[in-house]
Amino acid sequence: MKRNMHGFFRGLLACAFLLLNALLTPAFAQEAAKQPGFFDGFNPDQMSGDHIHAMFSPYSYHYSGDAGHKYVWLVGAERERQDGTLAGLAFFSNSFGQHTFYYYPWGGIVKNVVGIDNLFVKWTAGMLYGYVAPYEDKVPFNYKGFSLGVIPAVGWRFDGGNQLQVNVFGGAGFMLQFSAQIK
Repeated sequence: MKRNMHGFFRGLLACAFLLLNALLTPAFAQEAAKQPGFFDGFNPDQMSGDHIHAMFSPYSYHYSGDAGHKYVWLVGAERERQDGTLAGLAFFSNSFGQHTFYYYPWGGIVKNVVGIDNLFVKWTAGMLYGYVAPYEDKVPFNYKGFSLGVIPAVGWRFDGGNQLQVNVFGGAGFMLQFSAQIK
């Protein structure tokens, strides 16, 4: 019974997120274009000062050393607004060899951390899809492959806007990621 209730609430949370996305995104798209805010990550329009990065990750490390873990890779794109907000989409092979998507309409970057010009911290939040049976319990709040994702990162910005960063995925491990600024 407890497991069924847990699954029910996870599913309810995932459905609420998807419903809010479907209902509110069109209603706020024009307003988001006028002023960045909570729904700006859903707005595909380019604004003055936007930067686009192509992302690639060749390496991930898992703390557990589980023999069942597979090689993890990632490709994606990320938009950074002039005000420091982030939005993006990533496609990756998860730790169990399943193709997974991560769409994050929310995120932020803080530059010049502790007075070091090139040092930054980032966070992203959004929806994952791809952790399906028998690995659905490997990420929290998973319902039929859909789960919430929050990824903190720390990194270094090079001249020209390229970045090297370390993404932390909870207590499971970390990912080394390179981002090339293409705009």
